[in-house]
Amino acid sequence: MDATWMAEALAEARKAAAEGEVPIGAVVVHDSRIVGRGRNARETRRDPTAHAEMLALQEAARALGRWRLTGATVYATLEPCPMCAGALVNARVDRLVYAVPDPKAGAAGTLFDVVRDQRLNHRLEVTAGVLGRECGELLTEFFRARRK
Repeated sequence: MDATWMAEALAEARKAAAEGEVPIGAVVVHDSRIVGRGRNARETRRDPTAHAEMLALQEAARALGRWRLTGATVYATLEPCPMCAGALVNARVDRLVYAVPDPKAGAAGTLFDVVRDQRLNHRLEVTAGVLGRECGELLTEFFRARRK
């Protein structure tokens, strides 16, 4: 099912690209249903915290009526940054699945490993590379077009 849910996150990333945002998308899945969706909206909202994962977590918390998102899996098209990784830990998410590593800001194993840091009170299971080619191509094409 990981590829199915990641395809939903990729659809959110495509919406972000259509809105002129960096194409990053995320969904939160709980009990085999999507309870939160998010896409990068920093430019649109003029908000530095409007990352796809943050918005998806907020929607999931509203949908479930609680801040503790135990039992949930987050699917993100790009490896979360330190802010988003910290939010995943604080929300007590069980699992993170991401498509593409982020060599400039990745906090799920690339630059940092916030989500599995033994010093914190919660750790996540992590799966990387799901639909990596598709998600990576979307990001590459977006930035290639911006450079022209």
